Amino acid sequence: MKSTDTLPIAVLGAGPVGMAAAARIIKAGLTPLILERGSSVGTSLLEWGHVRVFSPWKYNIDEASRRLLDAAGWTAPAADDLPTGREIVEEYLVPLSRVPAIARTLKLGATVTAVARAGLDKVSSTRTMDTPFVVRYRDRSGEQEVTVRAVIDASGTWTQPNPMGVNGLPALGEGNCDRISYGIPDVAGERRSEFLGKRTLVVGSGHSAINVALALLALQEADPSTVIYWALRRHGVERLLGGGLNDQLPERGALGLKAKAAMDAGRLRMLTSFSATKVTTTNNKIVVAAMAEGSPVELDLDRIVVATGFRPDFSFLREVRIALDPAVEAPPALAPLIDPNLHSCGTVPPHGVDELTHPEKNFYIVGSKSYGRAPTFLMKTGYEQVRSVVTELAGDPVAARRIELVLPETGVCSASPSPSTSSTSTGCCGGPAPSAVDACCVADAEAKAEGRSGCGCGSATVEVERA
Repeated sequence: MKSTDTLPIAVLGAGPVGMAAAARIIKAGLTPLILERGSSVGTSLLEWGHVRVFSPWKYNIDEASRRLLDAAGWTAPAADDLPTGREIVEEYLVPLSRVPAIARTLKLGATVTAVARAGLDKVSSTRTMDTPFVVRYRDRSGEQEVTVRAVIDASGTWTQPNPMGVNGLPALGEGNCDRISYGIPDVAGERRSEFLGKRTLVVGSGHSAINVALALLALQEADPSTVIYWALRRHGVERLLGGGLNDQLPERGALGLKAKAAMDAGRLRMLTSFSATKVTTTNNKIVVAAMAEGSPVELDLDRIVVATGFRPDFSFLREVRIALDPAVEAPPALAPLIDPNLHSCGTVPPHGVDELTHPEKNFYIVGSKSYGRAPTFLMKTGYEQVRSVVTELAGDPVAARRIELVLPETGVCSASPSPSTSSTSTGCCGGPAPSAVDACCVADAEAKAEGRSGCGCGSATVEVERA
C-alpha cells in the first residue's frame, strides 16, 4: 500500500458536481474531504435561487448521490418537474449533506487559499504522483492545512463574473459604480424596488440575460415607466433566439420565444454590436458611453445588469502544474470541444478523465470551472466527469474511459451557419438535419458528406448558461 492511500481526496466546492464527486468517492470505498466556502452546500446556487432551470429533476440528480439518499429514506422530487436553484439546494443538496458518510467529511465556511505538493514547489523536479498534496484553507479559526492524496477542484466560476468591457476588461469607471449587478439578480423579487419604474441596461446574450430581461418585463407590466435596454455584443439577434421549438428542453426553447415576442412588441430597446467604453456615476444616474451598430450612444440609466458569463479563478493554484488552453482557459483536450469561437452548439461530446487530465497527477478541475470561459454547462455533464475521474483515482482506468452519456438535443447554437443555410435559421448549426440523414444538424450532415466525422455536436447538450 502506498503511503498516500489512506489519505482523503479533497473536493473543493459543495455544489452539485462537488457533492457528486464526494458520493462517487464514497462509493469507491475512499474518503472525501469536502471544502465549501459558504455556510451551506450549494452556496452559489442560492445566489440565483429564484431562477428555474431548464432541465428537469431527472437530469439534475447524480446516480451515486441518489443511492446515498435513497438509503437514508429520501423522497425524490418528481422526475419531470423543473426546479429552481433554491429547490436544488433545499430538496437535494441539503439532504445529501446530512447523510452521515457525507456529513462527517464536509467542512463549511472553508475558503481554499492554496494547493501544493507537500514539501515541493512547482519547479521541483522530484515531485511524483505519490507525493501528497497540501490544501490550505481559511475558516473561523484562522488558516488551516490538510494533507490529501488527490484534489478535485469543483469550485465553479460564480465568484468571478466577466466585466462589461468588450475587451475582457471592465469599462472605464465600471469598478466605481455600485449600481451594477452581475449574473442573475432577483429583479422581480427581493430586489424589485431597485428596478421597478427604473431605466435598466442588461448586457449579455445568453440565457442569464434572457432571464433578467423577462423578469424586467414583468416589472414593466406593473409599472410601464420601467425602461429596458438590452445590449448584445454581437450583430443581430438570430443567434440569441436560436433554439425555440427545436430544443428538446422545452423551457429553454420557450425562453427564446418569449424574448422574441417582447422584441416584436417593442417592449425591449435592443442595442446590437454593443461596446461600452465608459461608465460615469453621479448621485442621480449612471451614464454609459458606448458604441452600438458602429455609432456612439449615450445612455442615462438607473441600474445595469451585466450577464456576460464567468471566468475561472486559478489564483490559489499557483503551485500546481496545470495545462490550460490560452483562450478558453479549459484543459487543452477539452477546449476544442467547447470553444465558442469554433463551435458552441448546445451539444458537447461526453468526456472524462482523458480530457480533464493536467500535468499534475491526481489533480483535476471538474464542473463549470473545467469549461474555463466557455459559456454553457450541464450538471449531468459534470456528474459524468466526476464518475470518470474518481474511477481513475480508484484504480480502474478501463471503467474510467467507458463513458456513456446521452442528453437531450438543443437548438441553441453559435456556430457559423454554412453558406447554404439561411442566416435566420433557428436550428442548431443551421437547422435540424434532414430526417433521412444520420446527423444531429445541418452542419453535421454537411461535414459527414465531406468525409469528416461530423461537426462535433454529438448527442449531448448543455444546460443553462453558467447559472
